[in-house]
Parts: sequence; structure tokens; C-alpha cells
Amino acid sequence: MILSIESSCDDSSIAITKIENNKLIFHKKISQEIEHSSYGGVVPELASRLHAIDLPNILEECKPYFDELKAVAVTNQPGLGVTLLEGIAMAKTIAVTLNIPLIEVHHLKGHIYSLFIEKEEILPLLVLLISGGHTQIIRVESFEKMTILATSIDDSVGESFDKTAKMMGLGYPGGPIIEKLAKNGDENRFDLPVPLRNSKLIAFSLSGLKNAVRLTIESLGGSENMSQQDRCDLSASFQKAVKLHLIQKSKKIFEKEKIKDFAIVGGASANIYIREAYEELCKKFGKRVHTAPLKFCSDNAGMIGRYAIEAYKKKLFVDAYEIEVIHTKKREAGSIL
Repeated sequence: MILSIESSCDDSSIAITKIENNKLIFHKKISQEIEHSSYGGVVPELASRLHAIDLPNILEECKPYFDELKAVAVTNQPGLGVTLLEGIAMAKTIAVTLNIPLIEVHHLKGHIYSLFIEKEEILPLLVLLISGGHTQIIRVESFEKMTILATSIDDSVGESFDKTAKMMGLGYPGGPIIEKLAKNGDENRFDLPVPLRNSKLIAFSLSGLKNAVRLTIESLGGSENMSQQDRCDLSASFQKAVKLHLIQKSKKIFEKEKIKDFAIVGGASANIYIREAYEELCKKFGKRVHTAPLKFCSDNAGMIGRYAIEAYKKKLFVDAYEIEVIHTKKREAGSIL
């Protein structure tokens, strides 16, 4: 079995996965949403302190499996440096104490492998990754070759949902709140701009839309003067603009890419409204849609463990004394993930 650790942001998670059949033997995640909600976003130092408490408590439940562990895996990029360090410190200790190999995992690759938890790989694959920190379309040809076809030039989808919710005084995390309000809203009430609508650039950009939301809130007298219906309508209008933007740019890529399997991953992929839009788009292009179970859309150690199985088979181990946080630079379209 492989023990995997995820601490890239505000979720403390550990999983144990069986190598021979990909079966998830143990999985537990402790969310910090309540602790960060009053701040309207994640406070890195607070997140780190909470990981230092929660990760050892989860690990205590894993001790019965220690004798069967063949490796330990941990996220080491991208993410918040102070929170990644908590998971890495634990992984190093386990690797040295139990004398087992250590596997480093790129968090975004982990999200891709959330599709294959307790399943076999389906490759090649086109992937839309939408999360709190990233918005990308990736061509996944194999475990070793993943090429970024389009990426965000500013805010990510998840970040824009969080900031929109914060501007309306709705709390954190913003994605589920916005989606819930939008169900009772008129998505055509506010004429919000669709980013890069007239641009040939195949990229994503949400900062302009976020600013349009801010101006709309000001025109309504500020968040404190908005009615509940105002919030529902603005949530629906915002969500619609995001959907149209994603679909418009994805369509341009679909016209060029012949890969028949398409997937949506990342925390924001739990948005059913966006999922349904992509199901319609894929029907038009004859592509098959794949999504991770809702409980594995957000950050979790199960996806880290599933990726680690493939790395273990290829003996992609790192020295426990040399592994460190990798501060990932922004990667442009065309680069290898």
C-alpha cells in the first residue's frame, strides 16, 4: 500500500491506496473552511498551524496499515509554502522511520488522477482543470507527457467565485454559495461581459469580469443594500458569463484536438451548471465526458495516492533528505506540466 499526504492549501488529508488494484483502503480529510471563513479566504499561517494539529491526528488512524506500506507520497508543488512544509515534514519522517521510498507529487497532476481513483487510467485525455489557483486545458498524452494548451492570464475560476462572493458579503468558500444562489436567480438580469469574447487569444481571463461584478454591486448601493434576489440574480449572471467564457475558448481547442476523451477536474469542477454545459459541448464534438466523484473534486489525498501508484511502478522516488517545496512559476500555454 501507499500512504499519501495532501496539505497544499486548507485541507488536511491522508489516504492509503492498494497498489495492485488501486483500491482506496483509507481516506480522511479535515477541512479548515470554518476557521478561514471570517477572513474571506485562506490565511496561510493559520492553515499551517491547523495542519500541524490535524495531520498527526489523521495519521494516528493509519498506524494499523504501517506494516503493509511500500511507499509514502506527498504533494510538494504548487501550493502555499508554509502548508506544503507540514505534509513534507510528515512524509520525510515516515519514509526514514519505516525505511520506505518517498514519492513527490505535483498537485495538478494529482487532480488529473482524481479521475482514476479505484479505476484504471484512460489516456490520452483532454482535461479542463478549474480550481482555486488554476484554470487550464491540458493535453494528457501519457503519465510522462502533459502539455498545457491554454491557461489563465490572471484570476482562476475558483478565485473569481471566491472574490465575487466576498464582494457580496457571502462568505468563504464562494463557489458553492454562488452556485446555490444562482439556482434562484435570473441569469439574464445583469449584462456582464464575457471575457476575451472578441479576442483570438486562446486563454482565460476573469479579472475584467470580476471588476464588472464590483461595479454592478456599487450600482445597487453596495453589498449591504442588496436584496436577496439581487444576490441570486447577480450570482446567476456571473456564473453564466464564466460558463460562456470557458465554453468559447474550449470550443476553439476542441476544433483542433482529435482526442475523444475529455475530463473536468479541480475544486470548481463540482459546479453542476458548468458540468452540464460541457456535456452539451462534448455531444456536439463527439467527445466522451469524464468527471471525478464530487467528494474527490476538491483537494484530497486520494488523488495523490492514485498518481503515486503509477509513479511507484516506474520507481520515481526521491531522497527523503532532499525533498523540498518547489515554488512553481506560472507556466504558459505550450509548456509541459
